[in-house]
Amino acid sequence: MATDKTAYTLLDEELPLPQTSFAPASAPNVFLGSPGGLPLPTPAAAFGPGVPGDFGMSNQASSPYSPPAYGFHDNICDTSGDAFHNEEDPPPFHDNHDFGFGLDNKTIRRAFIRKVFLVLTAQLVVTFSFVVLFISVDEIKLFAKENIWAYIVSYVTFFVCMCAISCCGNLRRQHPWNLIALSILTLSISYMVGMIASFHETDIVVIALGITAVVCFTVVIFSLQTKYDFTSCYGVMFVCCVVLILFSLLCIIMRDRIMHIVYAGLGALLFTCFLAVDTQLLLGNKELSLHPEEFVFAALNLYMDIINIFLYILAILGKARGS
Repeated sequence: MATDKTAYTLLDEELPLPQTSFAPASAPNVFLGSPGGLPLPTPAAAFGPGVPGDFGMSNQASSPYSPPAYGFHDNICDTSGDAFHNEEDPPPFHDNHDFGFGLDNKTIRRAFIRKVFLVLTAQLVVTFSFVVLFISVDEIKLFAKENIWAYIVSYVTFFVCMCAISCCGNLRRQHPWNLIALSILTLSISYMVGMIASFHETDIVVIALGITAVVCFTVVIFSLQTKYDFTSCYGVMFVCCVVLILFSLLCIIMRDRIMHIVYAGLGALLFTCFLAVDTQLLLGNKELSLHPEEFVFAALNLYMDIINIFLYILAILGKARGS
């Protein structure tokens, strides 16, 4: 026993304990779970009693010659090499899935869909009220036929508002300017649709309204329930839209009734498919989706699809009747 005490005394004299406040070179000072890779306080057991850096984690003294007890997170701490050897980037911040933001949150998604359909309903009520007035009141019908300039003004207004809402993201998200622009656009389209309807017989317009309502309701319900992702076909449908525009130019040059009926049928079919795509853009669980703040843009897409379907069906019935 005397030999052991002498050996320890000699060892204390030859190898005094360094009084430093820094961790040993092998002591890791960064833990992989720390947010942003910031250094966390090193456990007190890695230093020894009375050494700065204890941070109140432990007041228990340990032998200066016992191996450092790093104490916790042994499975993620690397005691070999430098302290940053195994440091990794912090886990990515998943807005939609981990924290309930965006359209992956069911409450936000349902509120977004409800807001879109409320705005869409108001637009359709205004538009088809114009249609009823134009086909039932003779004075309004006569005014529309004699004043073509009003149609041109409404078309220019529609085009300006459409470009503003589609191209200016800040405008369509900023309240109340987004609703003001959408209201002006809706009134201009309502006048144009009412004027077009005034050139057809009343029974044809009523039949076209009924067919449009049935088709649109069926497509919307089917798009909301089906598991098939129509948004993945968006590029193909855009190409079909370009082809339809070129076909319309051909119809203008060649004024044939059968060709006009075919063109109107293809247009109604294409915008029915667009209605299915734009409906699924609201869901948020498909390949493409809209941000919750884009309720004005979403309502405008659905509104234009329904209006185009109505006009193409009206054209089919009108050409078939010979009007």
